[in-house]
Amino acid sequence: MRFIFRFPDIGEGISEGKILQWHVKKGTNVKSGDPLVKMETDKVVTDIPSPKDGVIVTVFGKEGEVINVEDPLVELDIEGVEGADAQKLALEKPAPPRQEVVEEKGFGVVGTIEVAGDAALLPSSDEGIPEPAEPFLEKPRKALATPVARAMAKDLGLAVDKIPGTGPNRRVTKKDIQLYYESLQKGTVKTTAREKAPEEPRIDYQPLTQIRKAIARNMLRSKQSTAHMTAFEEVEVSELIQLRNRHKEQAAAEGIKLTYMAFILKAVALALAKHPTLNSEMDLEAGRMLLKKYYNIGIAVDTEEGLVVPVIRDADRLSIRQLARKVVEIAGKARDRTLTLEDIKDGTFTITNYGSIAGTFGVPVINYPQAGILGIGRIMKVPVVKDNEVAVGNVLPLSLSVDHRIVDGGDAARFLLTVMGFLNDPVSLLLT
Repeated sequence: MRFIFRFPDIGEGISEGKILQWHVKKGTNVKSGDPLVKMETDKVVTDIPSPKDGVIVTVFGKEGEVINVEDPLVELDIEGVEGADAQKLALEKPAPPRQEVVEEKGFGVVGTIEVAGDAALLPSSDEGIPEPAEPFLEKPRKALATPVARAMAKDLGLAVDKIPGTGPNRRVTKKDIQLYYESLQKGTVKTTAREKAPEEPRIDYQPLTQIRKAIARNMLRSKQSTAHMTAFEEVEVSELIQLRNRHKEQAAAEGIKLTYMAFILKAVALALAKHPTLNSEMDLEAGRMLLKKYYNIGIAVDTEEGLVVPVIRDADRLSIRQLARKVVEIAGKARDRTLTLEDIKDGTFTITNYGSIAGTFGVPVINYPQAGILGIGRIMKVPVVKDNEVAVGNVLPLSLSVDHRIVDGGDAARFLLTVMGFLNDPVSLLLT
């Protein structure tokens, strides 16, 4: 019997993914749990496992193509349902196809398998298998193209009618124009006088990554769904610097990179326990607040693909050494694109450390539906007043953005004061 396995809903609001690499092709024998395809979503890169034993009849989609949840991935020839039994089953459900939900224990996804109906009685075909890329050929036709695509072609000095389209009804897309232009640059397409590529292109076109799409959606949703308010403060951290310097080498000998972020995480976790509205969420539909008694703190990590926010769970229960290990571990996984769904879900508060690159104050955007996010600036040597005398101090800028629907100005100020107290007197982190 032939079954069509569709791109499953792997949770966390993921609705689409990009095919990065096929692990199988037509004729491949697979066992349940074998990886079929590596997918990039807006949150993680993950392998999608086969739901059944069988033989691959067809694969759908090309590497680099973006597909939606419930789009077909592969067609499987499943053993054990053949001949009269297969014909009987197919005739019982001729149309629409029957779906059964299969929960893949141990693989973290729920897939949909679809019975192919009468098609199960037909011989194998090559339909749906990615075809080799055809060379760009000149064809005398009137191309279908959007105004944006036509404008792009005109800007690059290209005749849109000469570009093969891959969109619906062979419509020419922006990607088609970009690929055609790149082929011109490489000299793999014969050009006419009209189509000679400019020596210095005025525009570089870069496709949106799944992460960049997610960032755009989440930032817009945050701004549209919350009432942003930002408070700014500075805290003198000379004692924190001295404490870190005293223990940095010993920690390094134990394989621990002791960063300021570990101390900040501890301070924020303890402050959240004292100020629960900062660790809450508003449920307007149910008319209630969710005051969370666990402290899963996300840290914004700058990667080549874009900003991701992995989560350190139960940060209040971890020592500063353990937090330091977690920071290095989770940041490494973010940059290597090896984060799992467990690494990114259920955060209750977020910290973004733009000061590690450059910057003092900022207005960080809340990671909706959380109630707040703390921005960390660059530590600076500045004149400060100590014991009524001017001295050289080390000042850490803090920027706290909160959802003003949930957090009042007084609550935000008291939270900041608590965090500042811990960072100004870091020994108190060990006594709380």
